[in-house]
Amino acid sequence: MNLDRAKEILLADQEIAVHYHGIPVWIESIDDTSSKAVVSERGIHSERQIVPINDLEETGEYFTE
Repeated sequence: MNLDRAKEILLADQEIAVHYHGIPVWIESIDDTSSKAVVSERGIHSERQIVPINDLEETGEYFTE
């Protein structure tokens, strides 16, 4: 994923599915200067991780809750 798309997903009204190495995650914040994102595993109160935005993958799914 590129930086601009990660920002769009973070600010989107809909919840857009994103995976990090096959694991569904929430994008919590983005650091423009390092091109990294803070993510946590979706549906679980897990620890936050700082990961390269290039390693995030949009699945094309949308969530409605």
